[in-house]
Formats: sequence, structure tokens, C-alpha cells
Amino acid sequence: MRTKAKRKNPDIIVKDGKPSGVILDIKEYQRILERLEDVEDLRELEQMRKKPLKFRKLTDFLKENKAGV
Repeated sequence: MRTKAKRKNPDIIVKDGKPSGVILDIKEYQRILERLEDVEDLRELEQMRKKPLKFRKLTDFLKENKAGV
């Protein structure tokens, strides 16, 4: 059985009576970054799916990209 890791509460830095920063556990910070990247990838995929597909003949592609192939 897998147990959930305990999350530390973030430490909030207050300046002039207003929150101005947060100190997070590094693992929590990395988890947040990974989730953000996943969301950005999904948005990009949605945009790509809205565009119509374009197909070209292989010979045309090879002619245009012969230096790279």
C-alpha cells in the first residue's frame, strides 16, 4: 500500500503587512513545476489540434530538405 507523503506547509514571507514571497519544500516546488509544464503541453496540443492537417508528398519533402536528410 502506498502512503501519501506529508506536505510541509509553505512559509509565507510578509513585507509591510503583505505577503511578498513563499518558501516551499524543493520536492513540492518541483511537483508544481511538473504540473505547470503538463498544463502548458496540453494547451499547446489543443492549439495544434485546431489547425488543419497538411500533407505533402515524400518526394517534395526530400527535395526541400535534401541537405538535412
